[in-house]
Amino acid sequence: MTSCYRRLDTGVTGPVHSQQQRPRRLEIVSLPVNRNLTTNQRLGIFLRSPKHSKSSFLIEAVLGRSEGGNEAEKVGRYSYSVGDQTVGEVDGIEKNHKLEVAVAASATVVLGVGNRVLYKLALVPLKHYPFFLAQLATFGYVIVYFTFLYIRYHAGIVTDEMLSMPKAPYLLVGLLEALAAATGMAAAAILSGASIPILSQTFLVWQILLSTIFLRRRYKVNQLLGCFLVAIGVIITVASGSSAGPSLQEAGIFWSVLMIFSFLLQAADTVLKEIIFLDAAKRLKGGSVDIFVVNSYGSAFQALFICLLLPFMSKLWGVPFGQLPSYLKDGAVCFLNMGGLSSGCDGAPLLPLLFVLVNMGFNISLLHLLKISSAVVSSLASTFSVPISVYVFTLPLPFLGVASSLPTGFVAGAIVLVLGLLIYAWTPYASSNGASSASPN
Repeated sequence: MTSCYRRLDTGVTGPVHSQQQRPRRLEIVSLPVNRNLTTNQRLGIFLRSPKHSKSSFLIEAVLGRSEGGNEAEKVGRYSYSVGDQTVGEVDGIEKNHKLEVAVAASATVVLGVGNRVLYKLALVPLKHYPFFLAQLATFGYVIVYFTFLYIRYHAGIVTDEMLSMPKAPYLLVGLLEALAAATGMAAAAILSGASIPILSQTFLVWQILLSTIFLRRRYKVNQLLGCFLVAIGVIITVASGSSAGPSLQEAGIFWSVLMIFSFLLQAADTVLKEIIFLDAAKRLKGGSVDIFVVNSYGSAFQALFICLLLPFMSKLWGVPFGQLPSYLKDGAVCFLNMGGLSSGCDGAPLLPLLFVLVNMGFNISLLHLLKISSAVVSSLASTFSVPISVYVFTLPLPFLGVASSLPTGFVAGAIVLVLGLLIYAWTPYASSNGASSASPN
């Protein structure tokens, strides 16, 4: 737990010896408060009058971060008191923060559904060029992110202090993302489509484990139970009526372990980004690094490592490295839907561009949610989009032909998933010294 404690004296705290001294009038001044509190941070400000003194006041400010909620009772809600009497409770900052997290999580879910659906639609015109689509997204992000970074820098949103932060963590982010893409791509080429969502639930397990180790975060029983039910709900929703079990056995244990390792790398990436935000708060003296700084440098280093892994990754997509230039050229022609090679590329470039834009928005939303909450909360929001996407694919969407049927266990899985989210979000309230304190989500 990291905490900051300050005591400010507004008057003489000892006994007043001079009877001619006029009693000081209480003045409430504004205190500089960082409003970019991440999740599980609590701010308490108390005005107290020391005993045996009627002419002075003490202001006590407590800022604490409760990792997983074990110490939330110390710093829960916000209140102030004069003397021994509680004047009122101020919950505005906490309520606004919870509302911000809820809105960001909802946006992440919506964009997550759009990301999954549009990826399927984007592959309709580019069905022979999925590797081109992947590289278009990877290298396109570098250009777009740095463009936004340039604009925000000249607008004064991004500062020199943000840009001068150490680049080694961003390099590690790029390496983790590139290795996760390479290992996930290798395993996905062998595993069935139904088995991958099941194995992806290990992502949440890795996040909880890594945040416990590296962030010293402690989770309550209801939070662990909620995460477990969310994972079970997704498995029931996706795997019901499929041949995921036999497919995992047929593929062999190696490819399943490789896919699980890929999700370990992705979980490490998200926890590392949370560490970057926490470190930035210390370096910037309570400030916060802009998400486009993290996205820009992270995507740049990812593109660098992707280039180094290009011979290996192109082979996984069935494209010999020697034929890669002509493959990318043909993919570009199909993407632009121009020339004689563009037959069968109906829907391009609109559908691929929509996917790239929505995928970019999803990544930005996911990182923003991680910044204001935690890696686990962002993972839960992303996971919640899986069953909704399954349902959307049962609707008559353009370019996809006959809609898929709803899995037999969809309703049961969705109920378990929602129950898990409610249990995770449920926070008991406790009272301490007459003031209520809420444990974090």
